[in-house]
Amino acid sequence: MKKHVVRTRPSAEEFPRDEHLAWKVAEVATDAAEVPADTSDMIVNRIIDNASVAAASITRGPVSSARAQALAHPYTPGSTVFGVSDRVSPEWAAWANGVAVRELDFHDTFLAAEYSHPGDNIPPILAVAQHAGRSGADLIRGLATGYEIQIDLVRAISLHEHKIDHVAHLGPSAAAGIGTLLGLDTETIYQAVGQALHTTTATRQSRKGEISSWKAHAPAFAGKMAVEAVDRAMRGEGAPSPIWEGEDGVIAWLLGGPKVEYSVPLPGPGEAKRAILDSYTKEHSAEYQSQAPIDLARRMRERVGDLSQIASIVLHTSHHTHYVIGTGSNDPQKFDPSASRETLDHSVMYIFAVALEDGEWHHERSYASERANRPETIELWKKISTREDAEWTRRYHSTDPDEKAFGARAEITLMNGEVITEELAVADAHPLGARPFAREQYIAKFRTLAEGVIAPHEQDRFLDVAQRVSELKAGELDQLTFTVTDDVLAKAPAVAKGIF
Repeated sequence: MKKHVVRTRPSAEEFPRDEHLAWKVAEVATDAAEVPADTSDMIVNRIIDNASVAAASITRGPVSSARAQALAHPYTPGSTVFGVSDRVSPEWAAWANGVAVRELDFHDTFLAAEYSHPGDNIPPILAVAQHAGRSGADLIRGLATGYEIQIDLVRAISLHEHKIDHVAHLGPSAAAGIGTLLGLDTETIYQAVGQALHTTTATRQSRKGEISSWKAHAPAFAGKMAVEAVDRAMRGEGAPSPIWEGEDGVIAWLLGGPKVEYSVPLPGPGEAKRAILDSYTKEHSAEYQSQAPIDLARRMRERVGDLSQIASIVLHTSHHTHYVIGTGSNDPQKFDPSASRETLDHSVMYIFAVALEDGEWHHERSYASERANRPETIELWKKISTREDAEWTRRYHSTDPDEKAFGARAEITLMNGEVITEELAVADAHPLGARPFAREQYIAKFRTLAEGVIAPHEQDRFLDVAQRVSELKAGELDQLTFTVTDDVLAKAPAVAKGIF
């Protein structure tokens, strides 16, 4: 990996285009390095993982709304939309499928200077691949680039520190991945990356306070913008530049300012794209920093015994966990039993309480209104707080994969003064966890979430195609989706008529 120092450049400074970060990203996208077998295998896992959570969310309101918008834009050849057989314009397929994948906050993650769900690259890149009649091998190459660019940006550039939403790294990565997929030249991808970044920078209010359904729509919007950016760039339209380094660019005014430097690692010429192997999926439908606390609560519940005897619980954890999903956020909504699912998903206090009581976490039952409103749950919930611990913060940001951690140390104080303490560094499903996810677990997750949604024969067909994706010929990628019956779709809430 080669590190590129990125900083604001005054307009009067000579700054050749081939030194722009967007150009460096485009060079990675055009590099012809072969995709390693383990990268290709993991891409298959993540295609299955995305389909799993899309199946589980297929009848939810935001997904139904996005699907209705997409179906209002039929197109030939077009791209597929989860659940239906219709073909729509690729940017709208990216939109609908992106919402379906993200709605339950249940797919893969990578956390470093910033945080991300790199599986968000799959819907836009796959949609373009289907529309353009590309092969499975083309898709694998495009997805390897998408994962690589997003994860490398996340390693180096913190967005949340400056209250910018993390999808600002997704627009450029998806645009770069589409560029690889289509075999575009460096200049075209450079312009697309710049446009995609420019149109996908937004504040983090989407993940603050009363969190709405826009949390699921934000990455889908970034994917849709990436498709449109590539289309414009292919037609010869340019982007603001230098987009990151300009005097009035992203670094100067949205991030660290004119005096800050970032060191962005990117693969050198001929170097394989392996970043996907550093990411990890979720066993539980909750914000990633909640994964280890859920497993920790399940382990501790027998030691605690009578939960009514708990006086207080303190979760000692990283800066990010404390300030984003913990009491450091100062969000009263995180203790509101009437809060939205999206808000409860970002309350580690609620999540730890329910996991401690139930010994499990379920993507529907654990968020149900009647579950959140149980008096004993509310009582326990209010006894839980988080506290930043410097060591957990250091481990969160460690570049050593054997040391990097996203967990917590729980101190449970009982009414009699006894203190029960236990910690867990990584979730059980993490590559270094007690039960790491491999192909078998990804398939099991798909089967579990598809039960009662996708007919068994359709499950079998999809899994067969997904595991053969690298062998699919040009024009066969439309098989890489699933349909459900009208009876299943009828369970979705009615969607109000919009403009389309």
